[in-house]
Amino acid sequence: MSDTSGPLVGRTALVTGGSRGIGRAVALRLAADGAVVAVNYRRDDDAAVETVNRITAAGGTARAYRAAIGDPDAVTAMVTAVRAEVGPVDLLVSNAGTASRGTAIADTDESEYLRLLRVHALGPLALVRELLPDLRAAQRSDVVVVSSVITDDMPAGGAAYAMAKAALEAGARTLAAEERDHGVRVNIVAPGLVATEMGSRLVAATAGTTIEDLDEVYPFGRVARPEDVAGVVAFLASADAGYLTGERIRVHAGGPARTLHRR
Repeated sequence: MSDTSGPLVGRTALVTGGSRGIGRAVALRLAADGAVVAVNYRRDDDAAVETVNRITAAGGTARAYRAAIGDPDAVTAMVTAVRAEVGPVDLLVSNAGTASRGTAIADTDESEYLRLLRVHALGPLALVRELLPDLRAAQRSDVVVVSSVITDDMPAGGAAYAMAKAALEAGARTLAAEERDHGVRVNIVAPGLVATEMGSRLVAATAGTTIEDLDEVYPFGRVARPEDVAGVVAFLASADAGYLTGERIRVHAGGPARTLHRR
């Protein structure tokens, strides 16, 4: 249920990739904490509607906005619509992403690197640029980017995805330094393997098993759930994290460092 006295009452959040997986969990959690939530999604209308309906059924306020984050024109149109319909955004959660079709560097075409960079790094930074007037004007504003623990060790076969996430993190840390004097906090959340549709496909493709079968080898007897990530995002947006910016929090429970990073 949405909390009318919650820690995020009075705030407006935009969650990219918010129709499923981690993004949906984040949208639900922020709404439960009192925020009005704009749910961005790329193509799954039904999933976006379900996310919005779950929020409104619990007493919250949400609207869905279709836009591919890698498309600058679509991003501009989305920001215009969000401002007109739910108001200025003071909390951006940049979560939209895509899995890599690349393998080894020797076998990955340049177009694959560029595709992932557009979605994971260039698109999010373009979105931030569009929102900076709102973020700077707000009494409290936050940007939280969802990265990955893959940037910790850069495993073989993951160059395109790792490079895109590393670029995202570089942009986020630079943004934190540049916008601190404007009162904008920028932090990074880096999950390991998470039990989402994307995570399940990754496990099936690389390990030939189900994600549930990995629970026994992960800390605390389970792979991370989307709600684990959402809780960290909610903390970073709260007053308790008011003195944090430019930080990176891993959501991996110190888990297998070289096991199936991509969420």
